[in-house]
Amino acid sequence: MTNNPDNQAMTMAGLNLIQQALSIYDSDLRLVVSNERFRSMFALPDWTVTPGAEFAATIRYLAERGEYGAIDDIDAFVKERVDLARAFEAHYIERQMSNGRWISVEGSPLPNGGWVAVYTDITGSKRQEELLRTRSESLSDQLLNRAEELAKTNRELEATVTALEEAKRQLTAMEARTRLTTEMMPAHIAHVSSNKVYTYSNRRVSSVMPGSLADPVGHHASEVLGAQPYSVISPHLERGFAGASSVFEFNHEPSSRRIRVALTPDSSTGGVYILSMDITEETQTRSALQQNRRRQLAAQMVSGLAHDFSNLLTIVLGSQSRLQRLGLPPKADALINATLTAARRGGDLLNRIADMTGLRDLHPLPTRLQTFLTEFETLASTTLPEGVTLRLESRFLPSNLILMLDSGSLQDSLLNLVLNARDACNGDGEISLLVDVVQDTWIEFTVIDTGPGFSEHALSHVFDPFFTTKGDNGSGLGLAMVYDVAKLSGGRVQARNGATGAEVCLRLPLRLAPAPVAPGLALLVEDNALIRTDVREMLISQGHTVIEATSTEEALLLAQDLPDIALVLSDISLEGEATGIDLIERLGQTRPTSFLMTSLPETDPLFQRAVQLAPVIRKPFNSETLQIYLGLDTVS
Repeated sequence: MTNNPDNQAMTMAGLNLIQQALSIYDSDLRLVVSNERFRSMFALPDWTVTPGAEFAATIRYLAERGEYGAIDDIDAFVKERVDLARAFEAHYIERQMSNGRWISVEGSPLPNGGWVAVYTDITGSKRQEELLRTRSESLSDQLLNRAEELAKTNRELEATVTALEEAKRQLTAMEARTRLTTEMMPAHIAHVSSNKVYTYSNRRVSSVMPGSLADPVGHHASEVLGAQPYSVISPHLERGFAGASSVFEFNHEPSSRRIRVALTPDSSTGGVYILSMDITEETQTRSALQQNRRRQLAAQMVSGLAHDFSNLLTIVLGSQSRLQRLGLPPKADALINATLTAARRGGDLLNRIADMTGLRDLHPLPTRLQTFLTEFETLASTTLPEGVTLRLESRFLPSNLILMLDSGSLQDSLLNLVLNARDACNGDGEISLLVDVVQDTWIEFTVIDTGPGFSEHALSHVFDPFFTTKGDNGSGLGLAMVYDVAKLSGGRVQARNGATGAEVCLRLPLRLAPAPVAPGLALLVEDNALIRTDVREMLISQGHTVIEATSTEEALLLAQDLPDIALVLSDISLEGEATGIDLIERLGQTRPTSFLMTSLPETDPLFQRAVQLAPVIRKPFNSETLQIYLGLDTVS
């Protein structure tokens, strides 16, 4: 309700038209509103009907005037009435006023404290009852009492109906608040009947699963969700109708998103409650963590094996070198050379295994995609024979698109795919690199060749380490490395046969680089004095004015006093219990452009929390790296 004077005037005019007196007091026992009938019924002075008038003062005025009869201790009487008012409960009473007239009082408490009271002049009804008593002497006292009880009951019933209407209004308001809450949640909340028809849904289904029917109520689940999602969810719905709860995840193919669904049976109707959430980012992070754990385990195993095999290969190489110097027959030289070649190749293979399984962190930096692709096309073209051409096609990409990418790992991965496609073309054919943005969620790189394609056996093992179709000319580690980079990035890679030959699709999370930070006031939060000095000099050299803090509490005070801060650069681990993550969260949604820095590994829970809030700069870094993160320059 607005405070428009015209609206207030109309409201008061309406209240003054009703025949009953009305007053509303708030939880502090001060008058909120009353009508003219309230003032005239009790002959009240103006100060008692002015909004804000104290209930106690009004009761005292009426008591001193004799409205409640003779009272020995007015102070005690007023206190008793105030105490009753503070513990107010719904009631209905009838009493006679000092002027001889009868009134009924109906009181109802308000949800947020205080109450509303309605006063009705029932003098006419009382006179009719008295007339009935005097003129109906032939009626028994029992019948007369019954008539009086019925009249009183009718009046009480009217008061009850009023209370029920107020309860209905409150229930309607509660339902509206509940619906508003479900609409605000970043999840699809719904109810499906036993015949798979939506009976309730918030308006989130099309945002969680794009392409779904925006208003699903009254429609069958297959019509709302589409063929592929329905085929996945339907078996779980059947188990839900049978009384079994379930939580499951699936890939929503129309939008390339990962969805988690929780189904809860509704025993009262035989239907099912549905809660669906988009967990694409969570899945990307989880995939990267799992790949890191697998690589750490593999690194431990390979490290020991590589050490022992390296020692054995060293012995073999040394023994063969001595054999060459012994002047053996010519036939022995060929065998020695073959042994040396095999041993050296084994050493190279061990190094490649160590590279693949060793600890390798991705370092995404702001990368201008179009420049990256142009440079990659130049690099890849030099590796192709004259009969093989490379065609680059980028669809629906803005020319100035800047993404957070580890350009070195991505370049190595794409080069591996192009070299495999080159070998498949066997000296004559075309290789295409298609780049596309998928559902504003992924950046997709697809390498297509005109070779014979994958065999069924190759498709089932293509990403296995050491699997190769090139015989002695291949190590079987190239595509395994591509798979590793995809998983570490939270993406995925798929191999298939297309219309012209083999296709390999590398899909990475689409993460836009933050907007460039213009030189301005920068808040640097770091508890190590030496690091703080170095980073301060970097920021100053890039045109920023720097203020410093060593803890979250100190940084928050500075941010409160200096609203012109344009950049916040904070370490994750700070002195005190609060972290840099806490600082970013407490600065809120309207915070300045913010970056976190750390030397924690990417598998650390704090690192994983941090990347959900702001770009994370890995320590150590130099001025050039910081300049790239702040958007003053980009990779490629």
